[in-house]
Amino acid sequence: MFSSIVVGTDGSPSAALAVRQAAELARACGASVHLVSAFKSVSSINALSAEAMVAGASSVDARRLSDELGQNAEQVVAQLADELRATGVKVEAHTAPGDPAQVLIDVAEGEQADLIIVGNKGMSGSKRFVLGSVPNKLSHHAPCAVLIAATG
Repeated sequence: MFSSIVVGTDGSPSAALAVRQAAELARACGASVHLVSAFKSVSSINALSAEAMVAGASSVDARRLSDELGQNAEQVVAQLADELRATGVKVEAHTAPGDPAQVLIDVAEGEQADLIIVGNKGMSGSKRFVLGSVPNKLSHHAPCAVLIAATG
């Protein structure tokens, strides 16, 4: 059925639910899991910093902030990878700067994934009729099947 599953995480409780569902499916199918965490790049931080400076905020060291976000992303996926490995799931961890949906798509393409799992956080109330930005982008551009897990 599935041999390679990509799932994104930002370390939030909602994302942890999607990761848990990916792990359960991977165990059932004998699939491997690719844990993915995206973080803001230097260029996106520079753009936000410029907007903040116009509004009167002090400058931001974009390179340092991006490095810190990258280190945090690496810690998040490393910890989750260790937890999944302890349950017998084959796991690879991936981190990259950029738009979360695009990073998930890039990993799915690179790993020839069969499935991407993403949470539905932010899809309640009237928003439930319009997918969140990451699920929406994935539903239109993913190179494989997309499962939108009930996480919030």
